[in-house]
Amino acid sequence: EEDEEEEEDDGSGVRVTPALLKATTGEFSLESILLLRLRGRGIAHLGCLADCSNLEWLDLSDNAIAGLAPLATLRALAVLNLAGNRVASVEPLRGCRSLRQLNLAGNRLRSLRQLRCLQGLRHLESLRLRDPLGNLGNPLCAAPTYRTALAAMLPGLKAIDGQRVAGRGSELFRLCRELDAVLDADAVPAAPAEPPQPWVQAGFWEPRPPRRSAVLEEATRQLGQALRECRELGRRADDSIAQAQRVLGRRHHGNFGF
Repeated sequence: EEDEEEEEDDGSGVRVTPALLKATTGEFSLESILLLRLRGRGIAHLGCLADCSNLEWLDLSDNAIAGLAPLATLRALAVLNLAGNRVASVEPLRGCRSLRQLNLAGNRLRSLRQLRCLQGLRHLESLRLRDPLGNLGNPLCAAPTYRTALAAMLPGLKAIDGQRVAGRGSELFRLCRELDAVLDADAVPAAPAEPPQPWVQAGFWEPRPPRRSAVLEEATRQLGQALRECRELGRRADDSIAQAQRVLGRRHHGNFGF
């Protein structure tokens, strides 16, 4: 097996700085950055990226990154895309305890031994080392059985290189494969099929009778009584207004001496 190696910092390439991060995200505080996309920026040095302590989603694909040391403190990081870089050691990622999805396609990993540091990442579900669509891979992908060995080394993985190795998807694949094997075997006379049955119970679509409610009935009774009282009050008010108008009319006609 090859020894782990990491390119030395030669001072070339773009360095991640607070100014770069603030200009990219619009955030004033680096601790406020949750999602960061730095794809294809010519980045070679991660610089102050460790100060983004609450970062959850990070895309560093298509850069010139070799050293990952600043990522070691990102405890909340869940999704990391490092495709198309110069990574030869992922040792710092052992500190990314929340990591769920990791894309390392198109880097310089030469042996599975370099991935043993990921065994402590209990939440890691998806690991990509090869991407045929982007023509990206790692030297270790030349071994035809690397996926099987990787699945054995990291049993918590549900997907390797985008293909499911565990979970509901793989179970469906297994069932389909078994079904194909049965269909390819000699046909066996099938038992007579049962008549189709409705998928809902009889009467499901029939309107249900309204439910009687003592509370609703009492509320209806009180509302009706209130309406009757309002109508009675309105009638009395009309009578009082008419009577007052008659009285005022008589007084007006009898005041000619003033």
